[in-house]
Amino acid sequence: MSQGHALYLEVDGLRTHAWVRGNGPPLVIVPGLGCASWMYVRLSRELARSRTVYVYDPPGHGYSQGLRHLPDCIEQLTDHLAHWLDAAGLKGSPIFGHSLGGEVAFDLAARYPKHAGALIACAPTGIPENPSVPAQLVRLLVDLPRERLGLLIPGLRAYAHCGVRRMLKLAQDQDGHDTGPLLAHIHVPTLLVDGTSDPVIRLWTLEAIRKAIPAAYVCEIRGGTHALTDVFPRTVARYTLDFLKAVNQ
Repeated sequence: MSQGHALYLEVDGLRTHAWVRGNGPPLVIVPGLGCASWMYVRLSRELARSRTVYVYDPPGHGYSQGLRHLPDCIEQLTDHLAHWLDAAGLKGSPIFGHSLGGEVAFDLAARYPKHAGALIACAPTGIPENPSVPAQLVRLLVDLPRERLGLLIPGLRAYAHCGVRRMLKLAQDQDGHDTGPLLAHIHVPTLLVDGTSDPVIRLWTLEAIRKAIPAAYVCEIRGGTHALTDVFPRTVARYTLDFLKAVNQ
């Protein structure tokens, strides 16, 4: 299978990177907080067996340019994603969001209803009951020893690229970014995926989101941690591809 290639586009004055691999209908992966395209290699390889996968780097993440004041909030992440989809000719493509990327995907589908053909939200944030920033950091520390050792160095590299200030600003914005009212405006097919051993996003969080999107499908992965995309790439890819086939995406 081809290793893929880098795609750079100028979006809102920022040089924006995505890694592209595979053949077939498009699918866009939106990373979690502080994460980067290189952290989703295992998942993108599995999905690329039947899809053209675009692993998008948000502003200030991975290889994408950011500014000191941009992005400072989740809505800025969503706006940039929408504009990038326009620039890449991918408007209406399915969106796969991991962690904070899932929250951005919800925001996109609600505020830009024609930009997402379907949603796959993996271990998503996005409800006001999420804990405070310090509590989330504690949960991440609990989760780290459970993840694959091979993800540690790529993950630390991604966090260093993003920077502590930007990560804290975006994490703090979660307190004020209540997607609850937005979830009722999501009218595209939606799949929610979570792991039963994820200390960051608890199962009750997923249930609250499911109640707000009654037509959403739910898949739980036994023993899955927060980095489901890296530890269980084949399982996540199979659920994703089966779902997209079922909803004709």
